[in-house]
This record gives sequence, structure tokens and C-alpha cells, in this order.
Amino acid sequence: QVQLVESGGGLVQPGGSLKLSCAASGIIFWLYQSGWYRQTPGKQRELVATITRDGTTNYADSVKGRFTISRDNAKNTVYLHLNSLKPEDTAVYYCNAGLHGAYYWGQGTQVTVSS
Repeated sequence: QVQLVESGGGLVQPGGSLKLSCAASGIIFWLYQSGWYRQTPGKQRELVATITRDGTTNYADSVKGRFTISRDNAKNTVYLHLNSLKPEDTAVYYCNAGLHGAYYWGQGTQVTVSS
């Protein structure tokens, strides 16, 4: 059974930081491309950042220079470091792992940026 479990969300003030983690089980994680997406009510889920199995990263323009994606294949975990947070970063953040057309999603973790 494949599981992706996110953690690390919460309430943070504008300008603050958070670290999200996503632990994978049931897959050979290092083979998979992984990523973080986010969604707000009434809007489509949007890409935040991706990382390939060799560590190549890609970011949405809205988070470049503020967010950093990384992975630890030994721990089957992908991370998202969120810095200089803005109210518009408020969303449910989901992690994803994909390989050859098969995609898996976590249940999401809420990030709220508010003073």
C-alpha cells in the first residue's frame, strides 16, 4: 500500500518560515519524481515545486527565491522549505510522487500565513 504523509503545516506570520515534510512508503521512492502542489478553495491545484530523482528542481515563478525543495532518498522523504511567507501562500499543500504515469498524493497539510 502506497502512502505519502505530509507534516509541518501550521499558522505563521507574514515573513515567517515553515518546513514541510512528506514521508513515502510502499514505493521505491528514489525512482520517483516528487513535488509539492497547493490548493485554495475554489481554485485548481497548482504546482509549487518539483524535484527529479537526480535532484533537478523546478519552481513556480511565485515561489522562486523563497521556497526550496529537497529530498532525502535514504529517509524516503521530500521536503519543502518555505521562507519569506506571504498571505497569498495560504493553502493546503500536497506532496506527490510520480513514475511512468503512476501518481500518488498525500492527504495535504494546511499552511496559513496571517498576522
